[in-house]
Amino acid sequence: MLNGKNILLIISGGIAAYKALELIRLIRKDGGKVRCVLTRGGTQFITPLSVSALAGEPAYTDLWSLKDESEMGHIRLSREADLIVVAPASASFVAKMTYGLGDDLAAATLLAADKPVMIAPAMNPAMWAHAATQTNITTLQQRGIRIIGPEAGDTACGECGAGRMSEPEDILATIKDYFENGQRLAGLKALVTSGPTYEPLDPVRFIGNRSSGKQGHAIAAALRDHGADVTLISGPVALPDPMGIKTVHVETATEMLSACHAALPADIAICAAAVSDWSAMTISRQKIKKQSDKTPPDIKLKENPDILAALSCQEKKRPALVIGFAAETENLIESANTKMKQKGCDWIIANDVGKKEKIFGADKNHVYLLSPAGREEWQGHKTDIARNLTARIIEHFELKLEQQAAE
Repeated sequence: MLNGKNILLIISGGIAAYKALELIRLIRKDGGKVRCVLTRGGTQFITPLSVSALAGEPAYTDLWSLKDESEMGHIRLSREADLIVVAPASASFVAKMTYGLGDDLAAATLLAADKPVMIAPAMNPAMWAHAATQTNITTLQQRGIRIIGPEAGDTACGECGAGRMSEPEDILATIKDYFENGQRLAGLKALVTSGPTYEPLDPVRFIGNRSSGKQGHAIAAALRDHGADVTLISGPVALPDPMGIKTVHVETATEMLSACHAALPADIAICAAAVSDWSAMTISRQKIKKQSDKTPPDIKLKENPDILAALSCQEKKRPALVIGFAAETENLIESANTKMKQKGCDWIIANDVGKKEKIFGADKNHVYLLSPAGREEWQGHKTDIARNLTARIIEHFELKLEQQAAE
Protein backbone atom coordinates (compact mmCIF):
# COMPACT_ATOMS: atom_id res chain seq x y z
CA MET A 1 0.00 0.00 0.00
CA LEU A 2 1.06 3.59 -0.67
CA ASN A 3 -0.47 4.93 2.54
CA GLY A 4 0.66 8.52 3.07
CA LYS A 5 3.20 8.52 0.22
CA ASN A 6 3.35 11.74 -1.78
CA ILE A 7 3.71 11.26 -5.54
CA LEU A 8 4.43 14.19 -7.83
CA LEU A 9 3.11 13.25 -11.28
CA ILE A 10 4.38 15.24 -14.25
CA ILE A 11 2.24 14.84 -17.37
CA SER A 12 3.91 15.86 -20.64
CA GLY A 13 2.41 16.13 -24.11
CA GLY A 14 1.23 13.03 -25.97
CA ILE A 15 -1.92 11.05 -26.60
CA ALA A 16 -0.88 8.70 -23.76
CA ALA A 17 -1.66 11.56 -21.35
CA TYR A 18 -5.15 10.11 -20.99
CA LYS A 19 -3.58 7.12 -19.19
CA ALA A 20 -2.29 9.52 -16.52
CA LEU A 21 -5.88 10.02 -15.35
CA GLU A 22 -6.19 6.31 -14.60
CA LEU A 23 -2.78 6.32 -12.91
CA ILE A 24 -3.95 9.12 -10.60
CA ARG A 25 -7.05 7.10 -9.69
CA LEU A 26 -5.00 3.96 -8.98
CA ILE A 27 -2.47 5.78 -6.79
CA ARG A 28 -5.22 7.35 -4.69
CA LYS A 29 -7.09 4.04 -4.46
CA ASP A 30 -3.90 2.49 -3.07
CA GLY A 31 -3.64 5.16 -0.39
CA GLY A 32 -1.17 7.52 -2.03
CA LYS A 33 -1.42 11.27 -2.47
CA VAL A 34 -0.92 12.82 -5.91
CA ARG A 35 0.05 16.30 -6.99
CA CYS A 36 0.17 16.91 -10.71
CA VAL A 37 2.09 19.22 -13.00
CA LEU A 38 1.03 19.48 -16.64
CA THR A 39 3.26 20.78 -19.37
CA ARG A 40 1.77 23.00 -22.04
CA GLY A 41 1.69 19.97 -24.33
CA GLY A 42 -0.04 17.92 -21.66
CA THR A 43 -2.89 20.42 -21.48
CA GLN A 44 -3.55 19.85 -25.19
CA PHE A 45 -4.67 16.30 -24.43
CA ILE A 46 -6.24 16.46 -20.94
CA THR A 47 -7.50 19.41 -18.94
CA PRO A 48 -6.19 20.69 -15.61
CA LEU A 49 -9.79 20.47 -14.34
CA SER A 50 -10.02 16.71 -14.95
CA VAL A 51 -6.61 16.17 -13.37
CA SER A 52 -7.39 18.21 -10.25
CA ALA A 53 -10.79 16.52 -9.88
CA LEU A 54 -9.20 13.07 -9.79
CA ALA A 55 -6.18 14.10 -7.71
CA GLY A 56 -8.13 16.12 -5.17
CA GLU A 57 -5.40 18.76 -5.49
CA PRO A 58 -4.93 21.76 -7.78
CA ALA A 59 -3.20 20.97 -11.06
CA TYR A 60 -0.08 23.08 -11.59
CA THR A 61 0.78 24.39 -15.04
CA ASP A 62 2.45 27.79 -14.91
CA LEU A 63 6.01 28.61 -13.90
CA TRP A 64 5.02 32.28 -13.82
CA SER A 65 1.99 31.94 -11.54
CA LEU A 66 2.14 34.88 -9.13
CA LYS A 67 0.46 32.90 -6.34
CA ASP A 68 2.34 29.61 -6.73
CA GLU A 69 5.76 31.07 -7.41
CA SER A 70 5.47 33.58 -4.59
CA GLU A 71 5.66 30.41 -2.49
CA MET A 72 8.54 29.06 -4.65
CA GLY A 73 6.20 26.49 -6.18
CA HIS A 74 8.72 24.56 -8.28
CA ILE A 75 10.95 24.12 -5.22
CA ARG A 76 8.13 23.20 -2.88
CA LEU A 77 6.57 20.71 -5.30
CA SER A 78 9.80 18.75 -5.63
CA ARG A 79 10.75 18.90 -1.95
CA GLU A 80 7.39 17.75 -0.62
CA ALA A 81 7.25 14.66 -2.83
CA ASP A 82 8.52 11.21 -1.86
CA LEU A 83 8.81 10.21 -5.53
CA ILE A 84 8.52 12.02 -8.86
CA VAL A 85 6.95 10.20 -11.83
CA VAL A 86 6.85 11.54 -15.38
CA ALA A 87 4.06 9.79 -17.31
CA PRO A 88 3.90 10.14 -20.18
CA ALA A 89 7.44 11.30 -20.92
CA SER A 90 7.46 12.51 -24.51
CA ALA A 91 10.60 12.50 -26.67
CA SER A 92 10.77 16.27 -26.31
CA PHE A 93 10.48 16.17 -22.53
CA VAL A 94 13.08 13.39 -22.29
CA ALA A 95 15.48 15.62 -24.24
CA LYS A 96 14.64 18.57 -21.99
CA MET A 97 15.45 16.49 -18.90
CA THR A 98 18.71 15.28 -20.43
CA TYR A 99 19.98 18.77 -21.15
CA GLY A 100 18.77 20.28 -17.89
CA LEU A 101 16.44 22.88 -19.37
CA GLY A 102 14.20 24.71 -16.91
CA ASP A 103 11.96 26.80 -19.15
CA ASP A 104 8.62 25.59 -17.78
CA LEU A 105 7.23 24.50 -14.42
CA ALA A 106 7.70 20.77 -15.01
CA ALA A 107 11.31 21.09 -16.13
CA ALA A 108 12.21 23.59 -13.39
CA THR A 109 10.66 21.28 -10.77
CA LEU A 110 12.83 18.38 -11.93
CA LEU A 111 15.95 20.56 -11.89
CA ALA A 112 15.18 21.50 -8.28
CA ALA A 113 14.36 17.92 -7.27
CA ASP A 114 16.26 16.02 -4.60
CA LYS A 115 13.96 12.97 -4.77
CA PRO A 116 14.07 9.82 -6.93
CA VAL A 117 12.61 10.13 -10.42
CA MET A 118 10.88 7.58 -12.66
CA ILE A 119 9.76 8.18 -16.22
CA ALA A 120 7.38 6.27 -18.50
CA PRO A 121 8.34 7.17 -22.09
CA ALA A 122 5.62 7.37 -24.74
CA MET A 123 6.27 8.23 -28.37
CA ASN A 124 6.22 7.07 -31.97
CA PRO A 125 8.36 3.91 -32.50
CA ALA A 126 10.72 5.73 -34.86
CA MET A 127 11.20 8.50 -32.32
CA TRP A 128 11.95 5.94 -29.59
CA ALA A 129 14.46 4.13 -31.82
CA HIS A 130 16.20 7.35 -32.90
CA ALA A 131 19.84 7.54 -31.80
CA ALA A 132 19.25 10.89 -30.07
CA THR A 133 16.45 9.48 -27.91
CA GLN A 134 18.42 6.36 -27.02
CA THR A 135 21.43 8.48 -26.06
CA ASN A 136 19.18 10.66 -23.90
CA ILE A 137 17.63 7.62 -22.20
CA THR A 138 21.06 6.17 -21.47
CA THR A 139 22.19 9.47 -19.95
CA LEU A 140 19.13 9.62 -17.70
CA GLN A 141 19.69 6.02 -16.59
CA GLN A 142 23.28 6.85 -15.69
CA ARG A 143 21.96 9.67 -13.51
CA GLY A 144 19.86 7.17 -11.58
CA ILE A 145 16.51 7.83 -13.22
CA ARG A 146 14.43 4.67 -13.59
CA ILE A 147 12.82 4.01 -16.97
CA ILE A 148 9.43 2.23 -17.04
CA GLY A 149 8.82 0.71 -20.47
CA PRO A 150 7.98 1.62 -23.14
CA GLU A 151 6.02 -1.37 -24.43
CA ALA A 152 5.81 -2.73 -27.98
CA GLY A 153 2.49 -2.73 -29.82
CA ASP A 154 0.13 -0.57 -31.83
CA THR A 155 0.52 3.15 -31.24
CA ALA A 156 -1.93 6.00 -31.73
CA CYS A 157 -0.21 7.08 -34.95
CA GLY A 158 -1.08 3.74 -36.53
CA GLU A 159 2.43 2.31 -36.43
CA CYS A 160 3.53 -0.75 -34.50
CA GLY A 161 6.66 -1.08 -32.40
CA ALA A 162 8.29 -0.04 -29.12
CA GLY A 163 7.12 3.34 -27.86
CA ARG A 164 3.73 2.74 -26.27
CA MET A 165 3.50 3.94 -22.67
CA SER A 166 3.30 1.23 -20.04
CA GLU A 167 -0.17 0.60 -18.65
CA PRO A 168 -1.12 2.50 -15.47
CA GLU A 169 -1.32 -0.79 -13.53
CA ASP A 170 2.30 -1.60 -14.45
CA ILE A 171 3.48 1.89 -13.51
CA LEU A 172 1.67 1.60 -10.17
CA ALA A 173 3.36 -1.77 -9.56
CA THR A 174 6.77 -0.18 -10.18
CA ILE A 175 5.96 2.67 -7.79
CA LYS A 176 4.82 0.21 -5.10
CA ASP A 177 7.92 -1.91 -5.62
CA TYR A 178 10.08 1.16 -5.03
CA PHE A 179 8.45 1.92 -1.68
CA GLU A 180 8.22 -1.72 -0.57
CA ASN A 181 11.66 -2.89 -1.71
CA GLY A 182 13.60 0.30 -2.28
CA GLN A 183 15.19 0.30 1.18
CA ARG A 184 16.05 -3.38 1.56
CA LEU A 185 19.78 -2.55 1.76
CA ALA A 186 19.31 0.31 4.22
CA GLY A 187 21.97 0.27 6.92
CA LEU A 188 24.54 -1.47 4.72
CA LYS A 189 27.66 0.19 3.33
CA ALA A 190 28.86 -0.66 -0.16
CA LEU A 191 32.15 -0.01 -1.92
CA VAL A 192 32.19 -0.15 -5.74
CA THR A 193 35.19 0.33 -8.03
CA SER A 194 34.58 1.36 -11.62
CA GLY A 195 36.31 2.34 -14.84
CA PRO A 196 39.94 1.89 -15.91
CA THR A 197 43.19 2.87 -14.26
CA TYR A 198 45.83 4.92 -16.05
CA GLU A 199 49.45 4.06 -15.26
CA PRO A 200 51.76 6.85 -16.46
CA LEU A 201 54.86 6.16 -18.55
CA ASP A 202 55.77 9.83 -18.90
CA PRO A 203 53.87 13.14 -18.66
CA VAL A 204 52.04 12.28 -21.91
CA ARG A 205 51.58 8.52 -22.21
CA PHE A 206 50.04 5.87 -20.00
CA ILE A 207 49.10 2.19 -19.86
CA GLY A 208 45.33 1.84 -19.72
CA ASN A 209 42.39 -0.11 -21.03
CA ARG A 210 39.05 0.41 -22.76
CA SER A 211 36.75 0.29 -19.73
CA SER A 212 34.06 3.00 -19.81
CA GLY A 213 32.84 2.53 -16.22
CA LYS A 214 29.23 2.13 -17.36
CA GLN A 215 28.74 -1.20 -15.61
CA GLY A 216 30.37 -0.17 -12.33
CA HIS A 217 28.50 3.12 -12.21
CA ALA A 218 25.21 1.31 -12.92
CA ILE A 219 25.89 -1.11 -10.04
CA ALA A 220 26.60 1.76 -7.66
CA ALA A 221 23.32 3.44 -8.67
CA ALA A 222 21.31 0.21 -8.25
CA LEU A 223 22.71 -0.31 -4.74
CA ARG A 224 21.87 3.30 -3.87
CA ASP A 225 18.32 2.82 -5.18
CA HIS A 226 17.84 0.02 -2.64
CA GLY A 227 19.02 2.07 0.31
CA ALA A 228 22.73 1.21 0.57
CA ASP A 229 25.26 3.85 1.59
CA VAL A 230 27.53 3.69 -1.46
CA THR A 231 31.08 4.90 -2.07
CA LEU A 232 32.07 4.76 -5.74
CA ILE A 233 35.79 4.77 -6.51
CA SER A 234 36.17 5.66 -10.16
CA GLY A 235 39.09 5.68 -12.52
CA PRO A 236 39.13 8.19 -15.41
CA VAL A 237 35.74 8.00 -17.16
CA ALA A 238 33.53 10.32 -19.19
CA LEU A 239 30.47 9.64 -17.03
CA PRO A 240 28.79 12.04 -14.59
CA ASP A 241 28.99 11.16 -10.91
CA PRO A 242 25.78 9.30 -9.92
CA MET A 243 23.45 11.39 -7.77
CA GLY A 244 23.45 10.64 -4.06
CA ILE A 245 26.68 8.67 -4.12
CA LYS A 246 30.04 9.65 -2.66
CA THR A 247 32.38 9.42 -5.63
CA VAL A 248 36.17 9.34 -5.25
CA HIS A 249 38.20 9.98 -8.40
CA VAL A 250 41.53 8.22 -8.89
CA GLU A 251 43.88 7.46 -11.76
CA THR A 252 46.28 4.67 -10.81
CA ALA A 253 45.86 1.23 -9.26
CA THR A 254 47.79 2.33 -6.18
CA GLU A 255 45.47 5.33 -5.72
CA MET A 256 42.44 3.06 -6.15
CA LEU A 257 43.69 0.62 -3.52
CA SER A 258 44.31 3.49 -1.07
CA ALA A 259 40.82 4.83 -1.70
CA CYS A 260 39.36 1.36 -1.08
CA HIS A 261 41.15 1.10 2.27
CA ALA A 262 39.88 4.56 3.21
CA ALA A 263 36.28 3.53 2.38
CA LEU A 264 36.34 0.61 4.81
CA PRO A 265 34.66 -0.76 6.80
CA ALA A 266 31.99 -1.82 4.33
CA ASP A 267 29.51 -4.66 4.15
CA ILE A 268 29.75 -5.09 0.37
CA ALA A 269 32.70 -4.64 -2.00
CA ILE A 270 32.21 -4.93 -5.75
CA CYS A 271 35.38 -4.65 -7.82
CA ALA A 272 34.04 -3.77 -11.26
CA ALA A 273 37.02 -1.61 -12.26
CA ALA A 274 39.35 -2.88 -14.97
CA VAL A 275 42.56 -2.30 -13.05
CA SER A 276 45.80 -2.35 -15.03
CA ASP A 277 47.90 -5.36 -14.05
CA TRP A 278 51.18 -3.53 -14.65
CA SER A 279 52.73 -0.10 -14.30
CA ALA A 280 56.07 1.39 -15.24
CA MET A 281 58.90 0.65 -12.86
CA THR A 282 60.25 4.13 -13.58
CA ILE A 283 58.15 7.07 -14.80
CA SER A 284 60.05 9.39 -17.09
CA ARG A 285 59.89 13.01 -15.97
CA GLN A 286 60.08 14.12 -19.61
CA LYS A 287 58.26 12.91 -22.70
CA ILE A 288 59.99 9.81 -24.05
CA LYS A 289 61.40 10.75 -27.47
CA LYS A 290 61.87 8.59 -30.52
CA GLN A 291 65.48 7.51 -30.94
CA SER A 292 67.40 8.43 -34.10
CA ASP A 293 68.21 4.76 -34.65
CA LYS A 294 64.48 3.93 -34.23
CA THR A 295 65.18 1.71 -31.23
CA PRO A 296 62.02 1.40 -29.13
CA PRO A 297 62.31 2.53 -25.52
CA ASP A 298 63.16 -0.09 -22.91
CA ILE A 299 60.18 0.19 -20.53
CA LYS A 300 60.38 -2.10 -17.52
CA LEU A 301 57.10 -3.00 -15.87
CA LYS A 302 56.17 -4.00 -12.36
CA GLU A 303 53.05 -5.74 -11.10
CA ASN A 304 50.35 -3.52 -9.66
CA PRO A 305 48.66 -4.25 -6.32
CA ASP A 306 45.79 -6.72 -6.60
CA ILE A 307 42.82 -4.81 -5.22
CA LEU A 308 40.35 -7.71 -5.30
CA ALA A 309 42.75 -10.06 -3.50
CA ALA A 310 43.65 -7.34 -1.00
CA LEU A 311 39.99 -6.80 -0.04
CA SER A 312 39.23 -10.53 0.00
CA CYS A 313 42.26 -12.01 1.74
CA GLN A 314 44.55 -9.33 3.17
CA GLU A 315 42.16 -6.87 4.72
CA LYS A 316 41.36 -7.19 8.45
CA LYS A 317 38.15 -5.25 7.82
CA ARG A 318 37.10 -7.65 5.04
CA PRO A 319 33.61 -6.86 3.74
CA ALA A 320 31.03 -9.58 4.37
CA LEU A 321 30.46 -9.96 0.62
CA VAL A 322 33.24 -9.42 -1.93
CA ILE A 323 32.39 -9.64 -5.62
CA GLY A 324 34.93 -9.55 -8.42
CA PHE A 325 34.78 -9.19 -12.20
CA ALA A 326 36.61 -11.34 -14.75
CA ALA A 327 36.91 -9.88 -18.25
CA GLU A 328 38.27 -12.73 -20.38
CA THR A 329 38.91 -13.43 -24.04
CA GLU A 330 39.00 -17.25 -23.82
CA ASN A 331 37.88 -20.12 -21.57
CA LEU A 332 35.49 -17.72 -19.86
CA ILE A 333 33.91 -19.87 -17.14
CA GLU A 334 37.05 -21.85 -16.35
CA SER A 335 39.19 -18.71 -16.13
CA ALA A 336 36.60 -16.93 -13.95
CA ASN A 337 36.31 -19.87 -11.55
CA THR A 338 40.10 -19.98 -11.24
CA LYS A 339 40.21 -16.26 -10.54
CA MET A 340 37.50 -16.55 -7.86
CA LYS A 341 39.52 -19.22 -6.02
CA GLN A 342 42.84 -17.41 -6.36
CA LYS A 343 41.50 -14.03 -5.24
CA GLY A 344 39.37 -15.41 -2.41
CA CYS A 345 36.25 -13.46 -3.39
CA ASP A 346 32.76 -14.76 -2.69
CA TRP A 347 31.22 -14.29 -6.13
CA ILE A 348 32.58 -13.35 -9.53
CA ILE A 349 30.96 -11.91 -12.64
CA ALA A 350 32.46 -13.15 -15.89
CA ASN A 351 32.10 -11.52 -19.28
CA ASP A 352 33.70 -12.40 -22.59
CA VAL A 353 35.31 -9.26 -24.01
CA GLY A 354 36.84 -11.11 -26.96
CA LYS A 355 33.54 -11.40 -28.83
CA LYS A 356 32.83 -9.55 -32.05
CA GLU A 357 30.19 -7.41 -30.39
CA LYS A 358 31.57 -4.51 -28.42
CA ILE A 359 31.51 -4.81 -24.60
CA PHE A 360 33.81 -2.03 -23.40
CA GLY A 361 31.95 1.23 -23.83
CA ALA A 362 28.72 -0.44 -24.94
CA ASP A 363 25.38 0.00 -23.18
CA LYS A 364 24.64 -3.74 -23.10
CA ASN A 365 26.45 -6.64 -21.49
CA HIS A 366 26.37 -10.44 -21.41
CA VAL A 367 27.66 -11.89 -18.16
CA TYR A 368 27.66 -14.92 -15.92
CA LEU A 369 27.37 -14.72 -12.14
CA LEU A 370 29.41 -17.49 -10.52
CA SER A 371 28.82 -18.21 -6.85
CA PRO A 372 28.59 -21.19 -4.48
CA ALA A 373 24.88 -21.34 -5.44
CA GLY A 374 25.77 -22.07 -9.07
CA ARG A 375 25.84 -20.13 -12.31
CA GLU A 376 23.42 -17.57 -13.71
CA GLU A 377 23.50 -16.01 -17.17
CA TRP A 378 22.32 -12.43 -17.64
CA GLN A 379 22.08 -10.47 -20.86
CA GLY A 380 20.75 -6.98 -21.43
CA HIS A 381 21.35 -3.31 -20.68
CA LYS A 382 24.06 -2.70 -18.11
CA THR A 383 21.44 -1.15 -15.82
CA ASP A 384 19.49 -4.44 -16.00
CA ILE A 385 22.65 -6.39 -15.11
CA ALA A 386 23.13 -4.05 -12.14
CA ARG A 387 19.56 -4.59 -10.93
CA ASN A 388 19.92 -8.38 -11.25
CA LEU A 389 23.10 -8.30 -9.19
CA THR A 390 21.51 -6.06 -6.57
CA ALA A 391 18.55 -8.44 -6.29
CA ARG A 392 20.96 -11.32 -5.56
CA ILE A 393 22.80 -9.23 -2.97
CA ILE A 394 19.50 -8.44 -1.25
CA GLU A 395 18.60 -12.15 -1.18
CA HIS A 396 22.04 -13.00 0.21
CA PHE A 397 21.83 -10.60 3.17
CA GLU A 398 18.18 -11.36 3.93
CA LEU A 399 18.98 -15.10 3.99
CA LYS A 400 21.83 -14.42 6.42
CA LEU A 401 19.46 -12.52 8.70
CA GLU A 402 16.98 -15.40 8.61
CA GLN A 403 19.71 -17.89 9.47
CA GLN A 404 20.93 -15.73 12.37
CA ALA A 405 17.38 -15.41 13.69
CA ALA A 406 16.95 -19.19 13.58
CA GLU A 407 20.14 -19.88 15.56
